[in-house]
Amino acid sequence: MSDADTEPETSEPVHVEGRDHLQRLIEGNGVVLVDFHAEWCGPCKMLEPTVEAIAAETDAAVAKVDIDDHQEIAREFQVQGVPTLYLFAGGEPSQRWVGVQDQGTLVEAIEAAA
Repeated sequence: MSDADTEPETSEPVHVEGRDHLQRLIEGNGVVLVDFHAEWCGPCKMLEPTVEAIAAETDAAVAKVDIDDHQEIAREFQVQGVPTLYLFAGGEPSQRWVGVQDQGTLVEAIEAAA
């Protein structure tokens, strides 16, 4: 396992390449925000600047999962609508949101989980 798998650039979201990649990110970082999204999703595009700001401004790792490219991961996490966000702390899911969320709500949850 390389450092790139567990220590993402915290200033930018990491685009997940597969199930193993996502698992390494979740296990290798204390707090991880996972954004399940799709290219065709308008609300996902609205949420993107918020997700990018969280990656840049918090200590959380941010992972982006394209549900069209990674349907099996979306099924595993029971993603039925996008955007869906999961917050992981210590390798375990701690919160889940469906739909666009404001930055303050997400940052507050990240800080509480840290």
